[in-house]
This record gives sequence, C-alpha cells and structure tokens, in this order.
Amino acid sequence: MDAAPPFEVRHELEGWTLFWAEVELVGPPAAAATAALREAAAASLRSRVASRQLTEVPAVGELRKLFRAAGTDPTRYRPASEALARRLLKGDAMPAIHPLVDLNNCLSMALLAPCCVMREGSFEPPFVWRAGLPGESYPSLRGGDFGLEGRPLLVDALGPADTPITGTTRVGIESGTRRATLVSYLPAGVVDPADAHGAIRELAAGIRVQVIWTGQTRS
Repeated sequence: MDAAPPFEVRHELEGWTLFWAEVELVGPPAAAATAALREAAAASLRSRVASRQLTEVPAVGELRKLFRAAGTDPTRYRPASEALARRLLKGDAMPAIHPLVDLNNCLSMALLAPCCVMREGSFEPPFVWRAGLPGESYPSLRGGDFGLEGRPLLVDALGPADTPITGTTRVGIESGTRRATLVSYLPAGVVDPADAHGAIRELAAGIRVQVIWTGQTRS
C-alpha cells in the first residue's frame, strides 16, 4: 500500500508517516453497529495493554519522542491517542459523536496513534507537516484558542488544519457531514501504514462507511 493521496503533502518533520483515507457515510447511520464498534475498540485496547504500562507500548513511546523533537512536552500535551487510551483504560466509555468521528477514534485505538478526520470542503491542499510557529493558534474543539508553537502541525493553504493533540473547529465534522478525509499520524518504522489500511477497512465495513481510497506520505 504505497500509493500517495491525490494532493501534495510536504514533510518537514522527520520520523513520521502520514496515512490518509477518504471515507463516506453511505445509507443511514447504523447506530447499534457503531456502538458495538466503539465498545469492541475499547475492550481490545484494554486486553492489549492490561499487562503493561501504556508508555511501554512502542507506538506510544515513539510518539512521545517525536513530540519532543517538534518542541512539545508530551507529558503536558499528550498525543490525542494517548489521552483517549488513558481514559478508556480507566474504564470510561468511548464517546459517541458521529459515525465518521467514531471510526476515526476506533482506528486511533487500533493503531495507538493520533488520527484526525476533516469534513469535505473544509480544507485546501497542498499540506505541510511541520512544527508550529510562534504566534500560530486555532480555535480548538475543546473550546478556546490553542497555541500551536512547537506542536506537530498539519497546515493547508488556509492555515493550521490539525495538531495531533486537539483538533480545530474549522475542519471538524458536523451533524450533516457525509464525506471526509482522515489522516493518521504514524511513527515511522513502528506502526506500519499497511496495518492502518487493513484496520480502517475492517472497522468501516460494519458501520455503513465506504473507504474510497487510502494512501501514505512520509518524511
């Protein structure tokens, strides 16, 4: 699975592979199936990590190193995947948001790598994967303005589009969203993009989501 996405992506940060996919919700949302998928993703995570510390998982440890290399303290600003995994390991349920967001979160837990899903029409290639610059910020999905200096940052022609810590409202999924582009931030040599390719197709198959294409870019 070596195909590139149908747009330009320039990498300035070393050590990363970005896995890309276009996904579309087909038919009415399958609420029961999506709930079962969330529960299965949480149960799988708990079984895989039960006998060790989360930070001992290779993907989690390598992501922390990559965050530090970009200028971010991962103990203060955790990768979104690690933050969600910690909540699930404490016994919290995976939140129900939207089928495309739920797919994104389940893929993130399968890979233990951050993922972002951007609604169709909300972004404008080309993309650059770089460290955030002084003064850069965006409105966060968590609320308020989130500073981006020294954060691993995906930028498009319109400006900052995502950091694998917290997303922005500009590209966020809305209630009527049917199609979106997903990106997974993988530590190169630790998480294989072929695993992401297989996982997203398996996860999507039962919840009426079509995977239109997948691709990858790397440093």
